[in-house]
Amino acid sequence: MCGIIGYIGKKNAFPILLSGLKKLEYRGYDSFGFFILGKNNDFLLKKTGKISEYKNKSQKNIKGNLGIGHTRWATTGAVTDANAHPHFDCQKNIFVVHNGIIENYKKLKEKLISEGHKFSSETDSEVIAHLIEKHFQNNLEEAVRKTLKKLRGTYGIAVISKKDPEKLVAAKLGSPLLLGINHNEFLVASDPSAIVSHTRQVITLDDNEIAVISPNDFFILKEKPIEKIEWKIEEAEKKEFSHFMLKEIFEIPESIEKSIAGRIIPDKGLVKLGGLEEVLDRLKKIEKITLIGCGTAQHAAQVGEYMFEEYIGLPIKTEISSEFRYKKPILDEKTAVLAISQSGETADTLEAIKEAKRKKCLTLGIVNAVGSSIARETDAGVYNRIGPEIGVAATKSFISQLCILVLITVALGRQREMDLVTGKKILNELQKLPELAKKTLEQADKIKELAEKYSEYKNFFFLGRKYNYPIALEGALKLKEIAWKIHAEGMPAGEIKHGQLALIDENFPTVCLCPYDSVYDKMKNAIEEIKARKGLVIAITTEKNQEIKNLADDVIYIPKTLEMLTPILAAIPLHLFAAYLGLELGLDIDKPRNLAKSVTVE
Repeated sequence: MCGIIGYIGKKNAFPILLSGLKKLEYRGYDSFGFFILGKNNDFLLKKTGKISEYKNKSQKNIKGNLGIGHTRWATTGAVTDANAHPHFDCQKNIFVVHNGIIENYKKLKEKLISEGHKFSSETDSEVIAHLIEKHFQNNLEEAVRKTLKKLRGTYGIAVISKKDPEKLVAAKLGSPLLLGINHNEFLVASDPSAIVSHTRQVITLDDNEIAVISPNDFFILKEKPIEKIEWKIEEAEKKEFSHFMLKEIFEIPESIEKSIAGRIIPDKGLVKLGGLEEVLDRLKKIEKITLIGCGTAQHAAQVGEYMFEEYIGLPIKTEISSEFRYKKPILDEKTAVLAISQSGETADTLEAIKEAKRKKCLTLGIVNAVGSSIARETDAGVYNRIGPEIGVAATKSFISQLCILVLITVALGRQREMDLVTGKKILNELQKLPELAKKTLEQADKIKELAEKYSEYKNFFFLGRKYNYPIALEGALKLKEIAWKIHAEGMPAGEIKHGQLALIDENFPTVCLCPYDSVYDKMKNAIEEIKARKGLVIAITTEKNQEIKNLADDVIYIPKTLEMLTPILAAIPLHLFAAYLGLELGLDIDKPRNLAKSVTVE
């Protein structure tokens, strides 16, 4: 949602905060700001625009060992300098950066105004500064504690007060926050990427915890173990690529390897998932599974539904996390709810998990971020282990989620009716995917040419059936996210003749997912229906398929694999197509308009 960072120590804070915010920009890039408690003069900056484009020739004059910074993705209040963080109280003594949303801010603001407080922004976040001012009596953490009791919603905050100048206070509820520990310095941040160049020793704050940090020490309400960030700063750099999204798409073969490494026992057709070992007995007794997620993660869940139904032999259902709590689903202790989230902080998914736990379900997670809220809230789960993903649109994390769903399919299937031969066959083919993904990426230049060819069109359909129906949804979503000047819609191919075919003409291209599988002939029928209406077709099919050339206008090939694994390969050209189309339109593919990486508000 937004990126926050704070520093207290012996060094000059500003360059550390500036560098950290540039790493956090994918979380929000509408505006940014800093407050440095200076040795001689304080420094406050609140500015619209991207932090990556900020240049301050006089930053050598910004001196101070305590500071906070923020990069914003607007929720409450327009994108203006005044609405940028940090926010402050009436006297400009207290400064706050906030990630999250305060749901009851209007009532709080009305009461504060009636008491004489004057606000300078339209945001929900500013009420935090004024509440701290109201409760402040020479002790910053006590004022923060009293303030947090008044708030309803989610927050990750970092707070500084001129009247208590040797402290940085941080707290969280529902929004991610880390405390980085180094010799004679401490950092707080909403993401490891902002601090990993300074320290890899971190403490992940839990909900309702407050960290009180001085230049030489820190205190948290309860003692917590120090963890270690497993990825290196180099993993969060673009290297030779122009954009993180392209880099991360080309990291897909490596991400597949990391996702499955050490988790397969090929000769026995078995899977070893350490994160699920403690709940294996409960999993044997499960009678139904619900998969939940938002956006791209929800598309992964839909693919998982097909996998689970075909090979596990249980009733399976997929739900959108944001709707899950409002449908009164029938849940009990014999239901497993599997949540999928790259960040592990997706607010709607987190709330859905809490609802499932209230109904005594077994809750599981597939998460990339170690120590995240969803990782801690679920009973058990599996980490992606693929390192940071900086591009806002999920690419390599989506492919990793699909691979882990394959592993879970085999793990649960072998508990039930899946035989040794089937288990070995699936796992053997899964181990081939890194090389097959590399082969798919070799067509990047051709896909780039197709993006140039189709960049003038304003609407696209994406069609698929069975395993590749969710991939059609994913392809359309990526185009909407990355090449947002173009509208796209994904749907089951069988549905096009029930209404949408009316839109097809020579100006409305369709991307058809038609690998050799059990529904290949059905997909051919859909292509013929489109061509009969003079529609343009880009087909994604299995290599060596010459027949499709006579039907489609353009063809992209993927290597042959098992039907259940085709979505993993089919998604790759769709991600590339969206990226190249976005670039062709002159758009920032790492930072799509109006979007942020981690959606920590409902």
